[in-house]
Amino acid sequence: MATADVCRKHGISSATFYKWKAKYGGLEVSDAKRLKALEDENAKLKKLLAEAMLDNAMLKDVASKKW
Repeated sequence: MATADVCRKHGISSATFYKWKAKYGGLEVSDAKRLKALEDENAKLKKLLAEAMLDNAMLKDVASKKW
């Protein structure tokens, strides 16, 4: 099947197809699943860090004000 036909069937662009091929082309299915799980975990950790930094900044702001 031609690349254009596969892209049309799945509703993606050729650029997306080749980007995914470059990223996941040499991986086994288990490796791709592990990579996806790690990316999800990394996103959650980044969100937690951002929230913690925001809380820390708010506490510093409250503590610095005079009552």
